[in-house]
Amino acid sequence: MAPKTSKKTAFEEHGYEFLGPPGAFFISFILPVVVYIFAFACNDVTGCPPPSLLHPSTLTLAQLKREVGWPAEGIVGLFSWEALLATIGYVLVNAILYRVLPAEEVQGVKLRNGERLSYRLNTFYCHSVMLAVLAAGTAAQGAHFIVWTFISDNYIQIITANILLAYATATYVYVHSFSVKPGNKELRELAAGGQSGNILYDWFIGRELNPRVTLPFIGEIDLKEWLELRPGMFGWVLMNFVWMAKQHRTFGYVTDSMVLISVVQALYVVDSWWNESAILTTMDITTDGFGMMLAFGDFVWEPFAYALQTRYLAHHPVHLGPVYLTLMLAIIAAGYYIFRSANSQKNRFRINPDDPQVAHLTFIETKSGSKLLTSGWWGVSRHINYLGDWLQAWAYCLPCGVSGYQILSAGSNAPGSYLMTDGREVIQGEARGWAIPLTCFYIIYFAVLLVHREGRDDIKCHRKYGKDWDRYKTIVRSKIIPGIY
Repeated sequence: MAPKTSKKTAFEEHGYEFLGPPGAFFISFILPVVVYIFAFACNDVTGCPPPSLLHPSTLTLAQLKREVGWPAEGIVGLFSWEALLATIGYVLVNAILYRVLPAEEVQGVKLRNGERLSYRLNTFYCHSVMLAVLAAGTAAQGAHFIVWTFISDNYIQIITANILLAYATATYVYVHSFSVKPGNKELRELAAGGQSGNILYDWFIGRELNPRVTLPFIGEIDLKEWLELRPGMFGWVLMNFVWMAKQHRTFGYVTDSMVLISVVQALYVVDSWWNESAILTTMDITTDGFGMMLAFGDFVWEPFAYALQTRYLAHHPVHLGPVYLTLMLAIIAAGYYIFRSANSQKNRFRINPDDPQVAHLTFIETKSGSKLLTSGWWGVSRHINYLGDWLQAWAYCLPCGVSGYQILSAGSNAPGSYLMTDGREVIQGEARGWAIPLTCFYIIYFAVLLVHREGRDDIKCHRKYGKDWDRYKTIVRSKIIPGIY
């Protein structure tokens, strides 16, 4: 008699990610604290890092609080109703523009039931309108435009507001996911990786694959796709301009390093808006559920962790000069060329393999009918686009130089200092070099993120293609960096 076999559940096939519940706890409750640490560690009160941290033997909590600008009200001061209402208003404005502006109707990839969800894409139009309004306000009021001053003056409270929105959104979609019924006409599905039965982990990773909400006067919004590029990606651009305005108010000018980082990151983000439909084939949309992991990234991590460099430069100006500026632009151009041309080649091949621009490429055909490229950009490494993305990260961080600064009282007349408009002076002094982990954080974080994502993709592809994927890896051996990794 043949032994009985039990079919694995969807989650058993998928398994835990991010180290399971411990990783979910760390990202959900420790990373928000890290964002606050970033905010206080580089400040316009005493320096970056605070002086007491350079002398641990004399460090006291009371002194550290004074040096970082800890709110006088204590932990309650991290929150304000004005910041919360402004943040909610920002999200609602985005939602209203999403509904009233023209949009492209696009079909997503096939769901497990063979159907496709429809997506309304108009991020480029929405954010173009918002940028135009901000440009008009800046033209009228300069660096003192109320948007720029409100955000910089209420920065900590705005962080808190976005953290609260992330928690609220993750909790809502988790609870709402239990109303998903098999075969529902709304095409709602549960994510394979979000059905562990562990409340914390499922809340973090996301139980429902593509949760949607219907708002009064606005209509239906696909939360995961909509939040993928807004508010976080626009918030990234917005924060850079906030710190550019702050630098002008503080020193009376804007440096070439500030302009470089702000403009190239804006172009990078605008490119994602223009090519919005490309995200419909990414792992975030096709595989991951929507929970705290993505909500935190969209509301908090992107706008407040990705703009660390411009916030640093707002308090300590760095002048690159023609030579270093040209070098940074060359790195950015090389990275962007690899990233965009590799993705374009893959997308062109997917749409029409007989296109003259890709017809010469070699590939292997899997049993499922998919074709895996083995030449061109995708014959160089399995994720050559990640390399292009990472190269650009270097040009975002290097302009900050050997970072670290101290803020001295007015009239100190320290050599090599930058004079602030309020009379205080900024020097590097003994803080020189100690802020490198912060200004170069994006390089390190992004490398870890891309390596982790490559590993997740490898597992997913092996599950999907089986032995064909193993055969593909013997042909394209490099994962990201050709010949190295």
